[in-house]
Amino acid sequence: MEAKRIDQQPLERVRQLCLELPGAEERLSHGAPSFFAGRTKAFVMYLDNHHGDGRLALWCKAPPGMQQDLLREDPVGFFVPPYVGARGWIGVRLDRDPDWERVAGIIALAYDLAAPKRLRRPR
Repeated sequence: MEAKRIDQQPLERVRQLCLELPGAEERLSHGAPSFFAGRTKAFVMYLDNHHGDGRLALWCKAPPGMQQDLLREDPVGFFVPPYVGARGWIGVRLDRDPDWERVAGIIALAYDLAAPKRLRRPR
């Protein structure tokens, strides 16, 4: 069985963006680096070649309608992730030279959707 490849440079960027949010924690979930708000709710998962899909990507919690909007706008940079896509999560390709400012905004929004009220960022 081939070892799973983790590209550290994008992971470090994602880690920095996620862990600067109040109360965010990193843990492995299903073998992938994942980020949680308030200990219990995942808001971002980092996946590298998940089940051989060839993608370096994030799966991010998203509000209703965002998944469809992003897919319509950029079907190469975004995708419906397995398992959580049916609940509206969005897949963000990191292997397609992403706009990191936009990735940061998607991560922050995902955090706000998952975080308990006491940890949410002011709007």
